[in-house]
Order: sequence, then structure tokens, then C-alpha cells
Amino acid sequence: MGPHALSSVLALLSLTLVQGITFTFPDCVNGPLKSNGVCNTTLDPRSRAEALVGLFTVPELINNTINSSPGVPRLGILNYEWWSEALHGLASPHGASFTSSGNYSSATSFPQPILMGAAFDDPLIHSIASTISTEARAFNNAGRAGLDFWTPNINPFKDPRWGRGQETPGEDALHLAQYVRALIDGLQGGVDPPQLKVAADCKHFAAYDIESSRTSFDAQVSMQDLSEYYLAPFQACVRDAKVASVMCSYNSVNGIPSCANSYLLQTVLREHWGFGEDRWVTSDCDAVNNIFNTHHYAATYPEAVAEALKAGTDIDCGSTYATYLPAAYNQSLITRADLEQALVRQYTSLVRLGYFDPAASQPYRRLTWADVNTPSSQTLAYTAALEGIVLLKNTGTLPLAPSIKKLAVIGPWANATLGMQGNYHGVAPFLVSPVQGATAAGYNVTFVWGTDIAGTSTDGFAAAVQAAQAADAVVYAGGIDLTVEREGADRSSITWPGNQLDLIAALEGVGKPLVVVQFGGGQVDDTVLKASSSVNAILWAGYPGQSGGTALFDIISGKASPSGRLPITQYPASYTTQVKLQDMTLKPSSTSPGRTYKWYTGTPVYEFGHGLHYTTFNVSWAKTPASQYNIPTLVAPGVALDTPLDLAPLDTFQVAVTNTGTVTSDYVALLFANSTSGPAPHPNKQLVSYAHLHGIAAGATGSASLAVTLGAIARADEKGNMWVYNGTYQLNVDTGPVRLTHQFELVGASVQISTWPQDPSA
Repeated sequence: MGPHALSSVLALLSLTLVQGITFTFPDCVNGPLKSNGVCNTTLDPRSRAEALVGLFTVPELINNTINSSPGVPRLGILNYEWWSEALHGLASPHGASFTSSGNYSSATSFPQPILMGAAFDDPLIHSIASTISTEARAFNNAGRAGLDFWTPNINPFKDPRWGRGQETPGEDALHLAQYVRALIDGLQGGVDPPQLKVAADCKHFAAYDIESSRTSFDAQVSMQDLSEYYLAPFQACVRDAKVASVMCSYNSVNGIPSCANSYLLQTVLREHWGFGEDRWVTSDCDAVNNIFNTHHYAATYPEAVAEALKAGTDIDCGSTYATYLPAAYNQSLITRADLEQALVRQYTSLVRLGYFDPAASQPYRRLTWADVNTPSSQTLAYTAALEGIVLLKNTGTLPLAPSIKKLAVIGPWANATLGMQGNYHGVAPFLVSPVQGATAAGYNVTFVWGTDIAGTSTDGFAAAVQAAQAADAVVYAGGIDLTVEREGADRSSITWPGNQLDLIAALEGVGKPLVVVQFGGGQVDDTVLKASSSVNAILWAGYPGQSGGTALFDIISGKASPSGRLPITQYPASYTTQVKLQDMTLKPSSTSPGRTYKWYTGTPVYEFGHGLHYTTFNVSWAKTPASQYNIPTLVAPGVALDTPLDLAPLDTFQVAVTNTGTVTSDYVALLFANSTSGPAPHPNKQLVSYAHLHGIAAGATGSASLAVTLGAIARADEKGNMWVYNGTYQLNVDTGPVRLTHQFELVGASVQISTWPQDPSA
């Protein structure tokens, strides 16, 4: 969802409305609202909202079902823009209105989520989210931002061609679930707090990961894959983290557009996960229009808007509701009660945000420009980039030797500034390019562009080679960027675009130490670079945000150590010819080698979780794990308390991590499990827990507590019901050469730990 999602006319209209709105609060003291129950702080939020919405006329109800809500001036209800963005910091134009200079001219710009996900550091994610929501409140108090932010994107990144994979934390459902719990907690100010800090929004619901045909695509997904993979992060977001809102996606799911899909929006979201009446659903922008226009699901526009409203889409990002709900009402396709339900949900959320409450009683109303881009926020943005950057290959060249003084920094990413942010970004207080980072690190730097991201001209090759010949070492900064991966544009190939590999080959011929830095959200096939003895190191840096250049060259110079892990699989280029982008099936078949590290039957170039260090580690069990667990004993406490059994603990595994090298370093402990229990086919392995250990000094030992739930080892049956199967399981710590293993048995009868609601239309 974004400005490209609407027609140009609607986009310009929406932009004008956003820029024309000054975000202020209703007057509950002197205005017409002063005697209305919405201003009565002794009432519960829903009762307060009902007291207000009950006074709306039907036209007023309809007018306020869109994202650019005009309010009800006669009642003292101001216009309000529901659409704001804060994917990795306050974004613009939807998210914050930045001044040209001075106060409120910038906000902290963190790395894209794909790089933050590579840190596997949930406390870090919580801190980042808390910082973003603090800055959001500061901007809101200055009338420059709303209170609702349509973030995060938690669709699993299962196919490297997807143009928006950069917006997600990666491909693994458990990782996304834990990431989103931490993120929503930080954004909203706790798990379902009495007063929300901001209202977050989990998107795109559901099974959305295609750009090229997204407004007409029908995702055919089995109940098994829907339950176990595509919706697992949303379950964590809604049921566990208690997010305030959800966005329905452009695509259809099994024949029904998501924004008209009562199975998704009512049966799963509200009934199964408990998404309450104080929470709302927004469409992606123009997705309600698409129900009629591109999906052809409804025969007329009035029927389309009626389908969406009655299914549970409370806000239309666009103008389709405002245009066609009057006809739907006049044709008795909807009732006043349907409209009131949507508006009560919206205004209940605003009540929970303190929108109608005195400022003096709200700590969040005291936040100001002084709370934006603080020194601690700048450090946090730097740390996020540092922890996320992944060392894919190193023959010993990194960190660069102290004798290396002159660097040739070459490539289309070498002097990138705005490009460091990726999409959905705002105005950063500063942006450190790789060239600037190298210069600040003390190197004598020669910069040569060399070629474009998808360039075919070799005109810049000679200057690049000449710079390399004059340097002590060469850093090539390239990969992909928003010209080839973005909202609205998927890739057709996962090779290095243009003639970048040709330029790298020319640089290899110089014979100097050569470091290749691969930028971008989706992976490209590094097979040639991995095999080349002349490419001494490869780093993946994603979109690293405002301090990306500093973090990158702190790693290259050895001031800091790399610890990031790939949150996605790097496939060989042939992968795109083996499985269609539109194929939503995860498991391998005669027409697919399988998707994600759990099911892929081929050999990846670099596997999920791969990441090297500048030191060596020894990993051992701090406490010997049990060799047997009794299934009835494990589930009994959860049954007694009537809590979700997938959250019930299996065990917490204690791992000792000793730094056996000479360099202080972080270490990410990844715990995988595999088993042949349950029905075939069986996953290769699955991530069941992880922890990020910080600053383990040479010779020191850190401790990782790896908590594993029953849900982490469970598998879905064909109906989507989750089961814990008896049998033998093996635990493995880390990827590649496994550092530590343990085998245990689950005894007793296999048990179903959840029942997935079935789609009555199937």
C-alpha cells in the first residue's frame, strides 16, 4: 500500500488532504462535545464511542468510512487522516509532515526490516519500535502526524522475486511471529495497554506477496499452509500482541477478495483470534475498488462496497465507500447498524489513544521535538545496521589489515544516500554513504561509479580499474535497489542485474584485496563470487538506514565485528525457472523444489541463518537437556488454564557460548529441530528458538536461554489443525557444520493443540 496503489487522481487528492490536515484534538471543554459521553473519562472506551457515533446522520457515517475522514464539524469532530506510515521510522508524505528545516525537519531512519530481522534481536526491535512511537507522538503533539500507523508488513518473504520483501523481517514464520510481538509491544506501549501509545496495523491480510498482478491475483492456499505459515505471524500480532488494527490485502484468497472475505475478517480474525470491537480493519489503498474493478467479484460497485463493509472492512483507503455506500444504503444492501459498527470500532480506538482526554492526564502528550532523533536514537539506528549486516564470505581479508590505507570504493551503491533507506522512508537527520563511512574510518578514498544497477555500458570500467590499481584494497558496493525491487514491481530474475558481475570480474583481475558489498532486500545469486578466489569477502548490507555507511566500514575496518544472520535463503538463479511466482504451495512437488529453508530440496548458495564472524566460538549445553518429554504432561497446564496450547512450554534449553578466538563479538544462537514424526513430507528443519548474545570477549562465555514452545515444534494437518506428534526429535544449534546437537523423545499419544476454523465457502 502506498501512493502508487491509487490512481494518479486519487493519489493527488489523498496527498492534498494529508498536507491540508493539521492533526489536533477535539475540544471536550468548550465545544459541542463537552456534554457528550465521548468526553466522559469514567465510561469505557466503547460506550464513549457509541455515545458519539449515535449522533451521526447516515451521510455523516458514510463520509467517515474513508481514510481521509472529514469528521462532523457540527459535533466538533475534526477531520482526521487514518493513513500514516512508520515502517522503519516516520515516513512521508503519509506518516509525518516534515518542516524544511529546524524543529520537526527529520526523524530517526532505521534500517529496513529485512536487515533488522537479520539481527535476530527482539529486544533491539522493541527498542526501535518504542523510539518510533515516541517520535510519532512528538510529531502528533506538534500537529504533524496522526496516531495510527499502518505498519508492520509481516507477510513472510517466501520468494526472492517479491518486490516488497525488504519491508519484512524474513522468510521464517516463527521469526516473524517473535519479531512482531516485540515490535507491536514497543509501538503501542505494551500488550493491550489501557491507553495506546500509537495504534499499529499488521498487514497485508492475507497471503500477499506478489506485486505484478496484486490487484487481481487469486492466491490459492491450502488450509495447512494458511494456518502453519501465511497466517502464523498475524496470529502472533492479533492474538498475542493485541494489535489495534489490521489491513486487508489487494489479492483474493481462494476465490474471495481479502477485503470482502468474511472467513478471514470475521471467522479467523475476530472469532478465532479475538480481534475485539475496539479494533478496526482498513483496506489497502483502492482494494475495495478492486473487488468490483479487477477481481470482478461483485456485479456492481454498490454490491462490492456492501460486501466489504459487511465482511468487516471498517475503513476504505480510497474513495469507493464514500462514492457508492449511499447507493448501497438506498438499495438496502447495508443498514445503519453496519455503518455504525465500523465507525464505533474506529472511534473506540481513538478513545483508547487518548484523543478525547485532557492533555494533562497523558504523558504521551508531553513529548516534543526534544524527544526526536536523540543521541540514544542515533546510537540505536547505528546498532541496528551493525547487528544486521551479514558476512557471507571471508578468506581472511576482513577486517582489513592496518597497512591498508588507500581504498577504491566502486559501484552504484558506493555513494548512495537516500538509497540507504529503501522504501517507506521519511526525512533522515543525516545519511552516511559507504564513501562517507570509509572516509570517516580514516581511509584515503577514491570513489568511482563504474556502472549503474542495471547498466549495460562499460564506459566507467576503465576508471574503476585504474582506481583499483592505485589502491591498497577495493570495496565494490552494488547489488539491487528500488529501481529493480519495489512496491508494484517484482523481479523476474535473481541474478546480479546489468553488467555488475562483469565490472567485478575486471576488478578481480587487478589482483588487489577485493570486498564485495551486496545491497538490497532480496538476495541475488552469489555463486560466481562465492567460488572466486579473487573475491576475498562478501557482505550483505540490505538497506541499512541513516548510519549504514558508518556501520559498514566499522565492520570492514575491524572496529566492530559482524554477527548478522541471513533471514532469507539465497537461491541459485535457476530457482526462478523451477517454481512460478504465483505458486503459493510451500512443499516440494513435481513442479516445485519447495519454498524456504524448511522445504527447499535444492542446494542454496547461502542458507537461511548463514553468517560468519571474525572470531571462533565453542557451543555446549550449559545444562544437559532431557532425553524424554511426556506429551500429556506438557499440555495439562495449558488445558487447565484454558490458554493457547501452542504457547505452552516444551523446555528452555541453556547453551553456553565461549569465544575461542581473539576478537570480541556478538553471537546469534539459532536453535533448529527436525523429526520424521507425523505425516510425510517432513520439513528439512525448522527454527524453534533464537537469542542474540552481545559482546562476548575473547576467552569469555555467554549464556543463551532458548525457550521452545509446543507451537514451535508442532505441525499442521491438512485442515490446518496444529499437532504435536510423538516420536524422535533432534535439536541443532546453528547452521552449516552443526555446532551442537541433542536428541529427545516425545512420548504418549500425539495431541492436537489447536483447531483451525474451516472456510465454509471451500
